[in-house]
Amino acid sequence: MYPKVKPALARAWRDRETVQFGVTPAHAVVFGPVDTATGSLIDRIDGTRGMALLRAEASAMGLPDGRADEVVRCLAGAGLLDDATAGGPAAQAVRARPEALARLGPDLGSLSLVHREPGGDLRGAAARRAIRVQVRGSGRVGAVIASVLAGAGVGRVEVLDGGRVEPADVAPGGLGPGSVDRMRAEAAGALVRESAPGRAPRPGGSGDPEPGFSLVVVAPRDGLHAWAPDPDTAADWVATGTPHLYAGVLEGTGLVGPLVLPGSSACAGCMERERVERDPAWPRMLVQWRSVHRRRATAACDLGLSTAVAGLAAAHALSFLDGSLPASTASRWEAALPGLHWERTPVLPHPGCPCGAAGGLAEEGRRAVLEQVGGGSGGERPEAS
Repeated sequence: MYPKVKPALARAWRDRETVQFGVTPAHAVVFGPVDTATGSLIDRIDGTRGMALLRAEASAMGLPDGRADEVVRCLAGAGLLDDATAGGPAAQAVRARPEALARLGPDLGSLSLVHREPGGDLRGAAARRAIRVQVRGSGRVGAVIASVLAGAGVGRVEVLDGGRVEPADVAPGGLGPGSVDRMRAEAAGALVRESAPGRAPRPGGSGDPEPGFSLVVVAPRDGLHAWAPDPDTAADWVATGTPHLYAGVLEGTGLVGPLVLPGSSACAGCMERERVERDPAWPRMLVQWRSVHRRRATAACDLGLSTAVAGLAAAHALSFLDGSLPASTASRWEAALPGLHWERTPVLPHPGCPCGAAGGLAEEGRRAVLEQVGGGSGGERPEAS
């Protein structure tokens, strides 16, 4: 074991005997009591020394026998410790790709805060590399989402879209000016390859079957189809249990969510039924709106707002792929120009929808999901001693 205090968390002494690791409440940990010699020992837990050398140096500092092991154990228990050799074969495979490792440094720092066990950052990166995601749409929102997911180490990012790139599709972080007039699927594929930190795994390698999509991100160039998603389009995802996340911009309003977990949270059919009950004129208007959008050449999709939506949607997607339920689960987040106040609306299963979410998710479980995705502050700062 070559223990290392996680470098992602900044250190500061609160007083002469207490160290705080981290600035923000979400991840900060207070560690103490710590005397001067133990503080010096913590400085040396940097991944370059094994336990035998740390014990010897602790002894040379006048610390009692067993103190080095005790400090390492306490740091690990507080989620503050990494190990330069941990993570197993999957982590070793990531370490063997130094160029990709250098690109992913900030992402590994974030993963080390989410996966608190030693080696969790590299295991998380290895897990991302094995994931297959589809992004449906390559406009100002979809293309940026695809590039962010690929750049964050998701191994297989496939973009589905038709037609040719138009000047209005060009966006920083997304399709560039040189993509104009190219087939959208081709241009988006090139963007994903350029964004990725290394080559993607070969599909179906070693004779293994092609993995299914871990997530489908629905980010259509026509934001109406994210605002009012078509249940028929989502039917296959619901039937196969494929999680899917909606994101887009419509008329100067950005939206992220809901993240649909088939059988557990509301789907497009639930949303449509709820809207019809609330507004009987909705189906009639929706037909007209969809007809207008097919003919309309220009959408109100502000570049700043579309970039914010893409970034938030990509972050929510990565959170889900890393094993957590983001705040868009069973919820939709909206922000409209010019104020851009993000507001959350719960999206509940409809008892009349054949997706089964209303029956499959007991009321107690439904409340638990909503509590988890309702957000919250970092709460009190944890302590370790």
